[in-house]
Amino acid sequence: MARKKTLIIGVGYLGERVARQLVARGDRVFGTTRSLGRAIELSRLGIESIVADVTVSDSLARLPEVDRVLYCVGFDRSQGLPIRAVYVDGLRHALGHLLDRAGKFVYAGSTGVYGQDDGGWVDEESPTEPRSESGRACLEAESVIQSYELLPSTILRYSGLYGPGRIMRREGLLKGEPIVGDPEKFLNLIHIDDAAKVAIAALDADEPGLLYLASDDRPSPRREFYELAAQALGAPVPRFESPAPGSSKAGRDESNKRVSNARMKAELGVTLTYPDLTSGVPAAIRSVE
Repeated sequence: MARKKTLIIGVGYLGERVARQLVARGDRVFGTTRSLGRAIELSRLGIESIVADVTVSDSLARLPEVDRVLYCVGFDRSQGLPIRAVYVDGLRHALGHLLDRAGKFVYAGSTGVYGQDDGGWVDEESPTEPRSESGRACLEAESVIQSYELLPSTILRYSGLYGPGRIMRREGLLKGEPIVGDPEKFLNLIHIDDAAKVAIAALDADEPGLLYLASDDRPSPRREFYELAAQALGAPVPRFESPAPGSSKAGRDESNKRVSNARMKAELGVTLTYPDLTSGVPAAIRSVE
């Protein structure tokens, strides 16, 4: 059987985990990064690295012909660019180069496209009314993908990623600093190992799907996440305070929803290693201690 050729655009927290798993099973994996030093690191992992920046269209001219693409470019504030320049214009640059070079395209987006605040469930059919700039950029990026009708595509809307090396407010918890926000509002998260499973399942699927929400089985109150993390870290019991009215933190605190992963599990056949925070958070923290 011929080796599958996969291109990962943006080999970061999610992309590297996907790449490692694909390399381990014998696939040929290409990956982009903006840094020459990072490219050398990736090459040592068996990833055929390409130095490219989606915000610079000409840098994408060397993208190879592949069976499928995973696009998981994050926003790096240190670039000094508007978020739309990265999420929307950068994506458009990449798609322009990929249209005749890829058989399938999988986009790692965000559940930030939902702005619901009533604590109810959202699924793939729920209305998208993003409250944040990043959510609006992600939704516009999805419309760009849908305009490229000749490239079969799947959109994955991810909840927040956590895992080894990425525990929200870790240092603040250790210092006993207050958590700004309502402790009873829901967090929707997915462990990075399970996030990688979802991406690979979407890449492997025989028929591209339209859209999947990628989240764990049980949305949890913010309080539960921070109490589990504090206990695993040996940190003080977390305390919470309300955000200042009109602040950016107050705006982020308005969101309150529960993300359903039913379609993801039914159609992609993903079995989660960490179905909720009670297993995922301690495992993530043990791996970095």
